[in-house]
Amino acid sequence: MPKSTVTFMCSECGGESLRWAGQCPHCQAWNTLQEFQVRKAPSGRKQATAQGVPNRPVPLNEIESESSPRRRLAWGELNRVLGGGVVPGSVVLVGGEPGVGKSTLLMHAAQQIAGGDGGKVLYASGEESPQQIRMRAARLGPLSPGILLLAETDLDAICEAIRAEAPQLAIVDSIQTVTDAGFEGSAGSVTQVRESAARLMRLAKEIGVPIFLVGHVTKEGAIAGPRVLEHIVDTVLYLEGDRRQELRILRAMKNRFGSAEEIGVFAMGEKGLEEVSDPSAALLGNAAVSSPGTAVVVVLEGTRPLLIEIQSLVNRTTNNYPPRRIASGMDINRLHMLIAVLEKRASASLGGSDVFVNVAGGIRITEPAADLGLALSIHSNTSNRPLPDGLVVIGELGLAGEVRRVGQLERRLHEAARHGLTRALIPAGAKAGRPAGLEVVEVRSLAEAISAAFPSHMRSGAFIKEAEVSVT
Repeated sequence: MPKSTVTFMCSECGGESLRWAGQCPHCQAWNTLQEFQVRKAPSGRKQATAQGVPNRPVPLNEIESESSPRRRLAWGELNRVLGGGVVPGSVVLVGGEPGVGKSTLLMHAAQQIAGGDGGKVLYASGEESPQQIRMRAARLGPLSPGILLLAETDLDAICEAIRAEAPQLAIVDSIQTVTDAGFEGSAGSVTQVRESAARLMRLAKEIGVPIFLVGHVTKEGAIAGPRVLEHIVDTVLYLEGDRRQELRILRAMKNRFGSAEEIGVFAMGEKGLEEVSDPSAALLGNAAVSSPGTAVVVVLEGTRPLLIEIQSLVNRTTNNYPPRRIASGMDINRLHMLIAVLEKRASASLGGSDVFVNVAGGIRITEPAADLGLALSIHSNTSNRPLPDGLVVIGELGLAGEVRRVGQLERRLHEAARHGLTRALIPAGAKAGRPAGLEVVEVRSLAEAISAAFPSHMRSGAFIKEAEVSVT
């Protein structure tokens, strides 16, 4: 029998240590070292390939190219996130909070493969019975005989079924319920999760069957188990969204076969998920009209421009507690910086006010092209003056109050014009085409943007008088 040694692995970075410590020596994270059993093969054993021939170095130009075509699914949103389709022999990890729709999404993918060209799909579930899976599949669409269900948690039985059936797609739901009898520890432990994923990875590469793994997410938002699990697989997808809302965002965090910055937008309905081919229209469908603190910006998710509504609320506090800064859908440190720029460059008084920021639709903004829009949204709220209808704001804001250029501006402007917006504030000096029907105004600083965003009749106080008349 192989010798077994005990080591400790960090659940954040995957680093190994011989002794337990409160802090990981590699990434400096606290209380992340977990016990891990390692079985070492006896010395003198030679590693061999599947044909029994030892591996030898081969010149790069002598390696044959395997141009296996991707298997495209019926959903373009899912193909976009995967990089163009399902790659044979790849391992994809799908993570998300409980109840967000991971199993529903994979059942849709299974039905598209089994029902489209008569493919075969093996669905191995360790959490639900075959009857429960059948009920979900019947709710999503017609039942396909090409989907084979296997209620099993033993890794040996799952691997044998994949080899025997040779399906076009194998789904393991979930990796935290699978156990390998050759290793110690219960299901979901660091040892079982890592070794089970590594064995499935070797099987996928050997026989060319793509395998989708479902991974649970911890309360911190990371996939349960060691972080090295994300390094083992080829693609990591996160399904994001509030269970009480309609939209779901499928985000690629890692992809060896395509871009890792793409997202897919889906809508959860009574009959399961549906792809949203025009996310901008869906995100702006419930946008507030002429409301103070609301601004429309254009952000890029991979190669796709998205029109997103940013909402802010500034509330003057009368107590002695420090003001709160809460950001939903963006980095809180970015909000702190923009508040400081507004106070210094636009003479805004926000030191005694709570500032709340929300990105509508559940989208998380990571690029700085929405800085100017957020700054104008906060200024609009403090002055109780809404931004004009049909206005889109694009630009990065510097610490000196200058408006900096952003990438792919022309694509952003065309997206704004396609959805009927009539005016755009952009950084000065940007070389981009001007779409028909869209008035483009170039600004160099935050002060110029404020002057250009609010019409003169609103700055003179006419808006406040009109609001008082409408209330009375």
